[in-house]
This record gives sequence, C-alpha cells and structure tokens, in this order.
Amino acid sequence: MNERYNVSSSPHVRSPLTTGHVMRDIVISLLPAAAMGIWHFGLKALITIAVSICAAVLTEFIFDRICHRPNTWMDLSAVVTGLLLALSLPSTVPVYIPALGGVFAILIVKCFFGGLGKNFMNPALAARCFLLISFGSQMTNFAYTDAVSSATPVADLLAERTVNISQMFLGNGTATGVIGCSAFALFIGACYLLAINAITWEIPVSFIAVFALFIGLFGGHGFDPMYITAHILGGGIIMGAFFMATDPVTSPMTQTGMLVYGAFIGLLSGIFRVFATAADSVSYAIIIGNLLTPLIDEYIVPLPFGLRKGAANTGSSAPSFSIKMLKPAIRLCVITLLAGLGLAGVYNITKDTIAAQQEAKRLQSYQAVLPDASELVYDDEVKEMVDAQAGTVYGTDFGKVYINDVIIGKDGAGGTVGYVVSATSGEGFDGNITISVGVDTEGTVQSIAFTELNETAGMGMRCADPEFKDQFNGRNVAAFVLNKAGGSTTDEEIDSVSGASISSGAVVNAVNASLDYLHSNVM
Repeated sequence: MNERYNVSSSPHVRSPLTTGHVMRDIVISLLPAAAMGIWHFGLKALITIAVSICAAVLTEFIFDRICHRPNTWMDLSAVVTGLLLALSLPSTVPVYIPALGGVFAILIVKCFFGGLGKNFMNPALAARCFLLISFGSQMTNFAYTDAVSSATPVADLLAERTVNISQMFLGNGTATGVIGCSAFALFIGACYLLAINAITWEIPVSFIAVFALFIGLFGGHGFDPMYITAHILGGGIIMGAFFMATDPVTSPMTQTGMLVYGAFIGLLSGIFRVFATAADSVSYAIIIGNLLTPLIDEYIVPLPFGLRKGAANTGSSAPSFSIKMLKPAIRLCVITLLAGLGLAGVYNITKDTIAAQQEAKRLQSYQAVLPDASELVYDDEVKEMVDAQAGTVYGTDFGKVYINDVIIGKDGAGGTVGYVVSATSGEGFDGNITISVGVDTEGTVQSIAFTELNETAGMGMRCADPEFKDQFNGRNVAAFVLNKAGGSTTDEEIDSVSGASISSGAVVNAVNASLDYLHSNVM
C-alpha cells in the first residue's frame, strides 16, 4: 500500500470555489450598472471606468513584482475594486482622479496591509473617501448628459425640491449623480448575487430598514413612503447596502453580527444624511462600520455546534460576555427608539416655529443687503419664473449655482429702489454657500450677505469677513472676475481669500449668476 497524503495545517480547502470565481460573479453583477452609466453619461463614464480598473490592476501587478510575491492580479479582485470605485465617481472627474483612486485603493489599503483578506476596510470605499477629502469640488461636480451641472436628487430632497422617483430608479433623464446611479441596474446585480448565495440578506435588509426608520423619524416628512423611497434610491444607499457593506473581508462573520453591523451603518447613514452638510456620506458610514467589525466578531459569537444552551464550556456557570451584553444592548435600542420617537414628536411640534424663525432670518438678510428699501415685496411674474427654475442649475457659465429667490425693494412711495437675489452655489469646498445679493435699479451691487456658509474655519469662512465680501459693494459691472494673486486694480476683479480660492470662486459665481438673472429676466 503506497498512498501519499497531503498533510497541511487548517483551514483545509474542500470546495472548488476560488477567489477568482467569487470576483467574477461580482463583476457580472456590476455590469448592468456600468452599462446604464455608460449609456447615460457617455464616453466620459467609459473612460473613467477603464482608467480606474487599469490603475488598480497595474498597481497590484507592479507591487507583486517588486515584492517578489505571487502575482494575484488575475484573481479579478483588483478589477472589482477599480469597477466599484469608478461606479461611485461622477463622470465629470478628470482622469487623474480615478487613476489616483485606483492606486490608493490597491497600494495603501490592500497591499500595504498584506493583500486580499487582510485589509481592514473596503479598498474602493477608502479610496472614495480619500478622493472626497482631497478633491471635494471635482468629486461633487455632477452633470446631465449635456454636461450642464446640476444637484443630485438627494441634494434636491434636502433642499425641499421636487424629485422624480422613477428617473432616480432608472438612473436616466434628470437623475444626476455618480456613474452607478441606476437603482434598477443595481437591483438586478443584487438579485443575481442573492440568487447565487454570493451575499446574504442580513446586511442589506438591516441597513436599509434602519435607514428608512431614521428618515421617517427625523427626515421632517414623517413616514411618507415616497419621500423615504427617494432617499433610499439616492445617495449611494443601494450600492452601499448590497455591494460595499457586504464585502466579506470587512463585514462580520455571524448572522447576528451582520444584523448589528447593517443596523449600525444604516443608523450612521441616516444621521449623516439628515444632520450632516454632505448629502452623500454613506461611504463614511460603511468605513466606520468596517472599523467596528473586529469588535462585533469578538463579542457576538455563535453557540458552538453540539453545545447545549446554558451549558458551561469552561466549567464555569457564569454566562459569556456576549450573553451579558445582549440585555443591555436591547435596553439601549429600546431607549434609543423611544428617544427618537420623542425627538420626532418635538420636531413636528416645533417645525413651524423653526420655519418661521428661518424665514425671519432670511428676510433680515434681504433687508441688510438693500437698506434703502422700506419694504420687500414679491412680484407674481418674477416669483413664477424663479419657481420654474427651482431644482435646476442656472446658466452654463457660473458653475453649480441655483437661484432661490428674487424679491423687489420698494421705497415709502411704492417706487422700486432695487432687488434682492438669493442664490446658492453647490461648489463650496465643504458644502453649499448661499448668499443674498442686493442690487439697485442701475445694476450696482449694494451689498452681499451669507445665509449659509459651512467652509473651513480660518480659510473659507473668511469669505464672510468684510475684507472679502465688501469688495462687491458699490460696483456696477456685468460680471466679476476672481483674482487669485491679489492686488486687484479694476472694478471687475475680486481678490480671493488666501488659501480659499474654491470658496471665493463659489461666491463670485453666485454673485455673477444673480446679476445675470436680474439683467436677463427682471430689470
């Protein structure tokens, strides 16, 4: 008898399933979303996808060669990372952004921590967060197929604008956003993964359920099914729930752990969506969940096979730490739910008062930029034009600027002394910048004031300082020009705030859009 046995340490592979097979299935599941993105956004989307995948694969290949390691690029894991990253990017980004993101995802997050299976967070999401922090303006510059910039549907929702749910679901028409914005295509891919058991239901269901509950409690519209559905379809919730959070390397191993993990990410996503300045912050929620995964696996441990409930496995009758943690966790969830219901009730009671205070603050801002007006009134025709403009970017020369309001200033005798325009630029460094611009009947800017400014302290926030905003006062020009070098000598030039050219440029664009709107439609 001459039989040879292969003796090795555990774990022992007993399945023909390989990493390549798993990654191939994920690639297949993402093809519908990629195809819809290319169809909707055109050649730019295809280039972004190709550059991201090539950068990821090439980085892994070069790293393995330099380190004399077995080359793993053919297992398709780098292809999955590059494709996921590309689908989470706007089609308008320059090609160096997906290239840099692909290198960061593979080299920093994956290879430097030992390769596939050893990364502590999802490489594609980590790269996306890195790009959001480093290139905030480009990463939030969304566009229609005709390259006219616009807000995402979620940004419109948070700004109380109307959105088209069917277009959000299909990812076409006016549904702007990242390349993989088609919820329909993502659902097709998710159903495929569920059907072949590549992922399980626990994380997506708990994620979406807790997120929907939070939006219902704190979103300001109660449990309006259409409003909640719109939030679920936008802002990366579907991609995050089915394709990002379910990454087997960075998610818990047990069923209970998956439910806790998904619920935690859903809760964070709801908090970020309702209370944070950025509409798209699911990436940060999942990254934080990735960091919590080792703790979940440490304390949520399934009962070993064959061990009866209550039986001691160490000779001690004391319950395990995970059992002791269960009751306090349940109590905490109940307390949190009751507190949430209470806060939601308080919000519903006080929301009218809050809205009235916000309206008073807005009118006070209008009066401040047009001090010669005895009263501020609306013109029905002008208001109708502004309402028709709501939800769409104004013009093509001012970046991502929206006209919110136009009001007419009257003197004591009822004569028109000027106009006030409220405009929002979506291209601030840290979010939206909303200003009020006072203009007299001759087209001279009287003053500007900020009603929304969330820029970096000591940098972009200095746009509200008189040294910057008072430069517009008393100038009558067709359009202003940002001078990043400083030392302006003409009326058209506005000196940028040092170190905050993005914020300064957003303000200049908002003022220019306000002047253009008045000259083209009102004056």
